[in-house]
Amino acid sequence: MSDEVGQAEQQQASRRPPPQIALFVKAGSDKECIGCCPFSQRLFMILWLKGVVFNVTTVDKATKPKDLADIAPGTNPPFLIFNGEVLTDIPKCEEYVEAELYPPNYPKLACKYTESRTVGNDIFAKFSAFIKFSGDRRSEQAKKLETRLVESLKKFDAYLRKPLDHEIDADSEDNEGESQRKFIDGNFMTLADCNMLPKLNIIRVAAKRAADFEIPKEFVGIHRYLDAADKAEEFKQTCPEDDEVCWTYNIRARKPVKH
Repeated sequence: MSDEVGQAEQQQASRRPPPQIALFVKAGSDKECIGCCPFSQRLFMILWLKGVVFNVTTVDKATKPKDLADIAPGTNPPFLIFNGEVLTDIPKCEEYVEAELYPPNYPKLACKYTESRTVGNDIFAKFSAFIKFSGDRRSEQAKKLETRLVESLKKFDAYLRKPLDHEIDADSEDNEGESQRKFIDGNFMTLADCNMLPKLNIIRVAAKRAADFEIPKEFVGIHRYLDAADKAEEFKQTCPEDDEVCWTYNIRARKPVKH
């Protein structure tokens, strides 16, 4: 009986008309290109991974058209219009899309492992504090903030290198190997990657341009992770240009920092 119910639900899902989805993201420096906004890219990646058809519109918050201002008054991009319903809160947008676009027609993007959902969540805050003092990287404050950023990156790297439960062979005596998975929760992108990758991209671009800071080479888990992301259309096609990242952070060309 349960199999029959499951088949009926699948048939009903397959007959549902495709949703009408419009995504509005932050515009860049020319008011038309995709701007640097990790939240905009987060939703962009989620919809792309779902494999659903949707429209993308860049919105300059300073000159938001009146019709959009009426739709989402007082709201800056990103926001979604899903079958006529306006969604402005990022976590709620994520939950709504995951709930409405479900298997068998659309992949599930939720993480399998609880820790994958929150690992690395402090990295962007540490970067945001560091970048404010990046013009004087040799100051004590800048050094302290850089150390905190590196410590957070180290913890994230350790998680990426640690084998997850499904990678461990319980019958093997050697379970001390290093994970080779591509993304945070496995070999497929999840909601966690949609949150983390846009932020890591900003860090590697802005920190390099502003302070000649690079993610340490010994963090091989992070570099493997970014290499995998750079090969994924869902990530590279939704990224802002490097110059847009620098424009957002008001970064001009600087001479390399001497140590």
